Amino acid sequence: MLLRKRRQELADRLAGLEFDSRRGPVHGDAHTDNLMVDRQGRPHLIDLENFCLDHPEWDLVVSAHEYDRLGWLNGDEYAAFVDGYGRGLRDWPGFGVLAAVQEFKMTTWLMQNIAEGPHIAEEVRTRLASLRDDEAPRHWQPY
Repeated sequence: MLLRKRRQELADRLAGLEFDSRRGPVHGDAHTDNLMVDRQGRPHLIDLENFCLDHPEWDLVVSAHEYDRLGWLNGDEYAAFVDGYGRGLRDWPGFGVLAAVQEFKMTTWLMQNIAEGPHIAEEVRTRLASLRDDEAPRHWQPY
């Protein structure tokens, strides 16, 4: 019931969101674990199953969320990302909505791996509890 209610709430919030940018190529899971560097030092994006045409805010929210809400990036790392991309997302009015969608996706993705062990089950419980409160601190483990 929680997930259905949360999904509908997020769908309603998304419906009223106004994006700042035009649609373009979006990776769909843009974070550093989906970059590989070849022997010549060139970065390559991997994990392209969610690639689509949409608003770039969907890619920008990943690093902003990992810095702002999860603490998985430090200030220097996030500043380098913003400098390289040319834009951050934390001050955009829609950031909270996209961050909440990101958390929903991260939680439901992890749920499919619950049979991997009690540590995953505990992390899923932690994330589900977080989905009940947008303002609660996120003490999530990266997977």
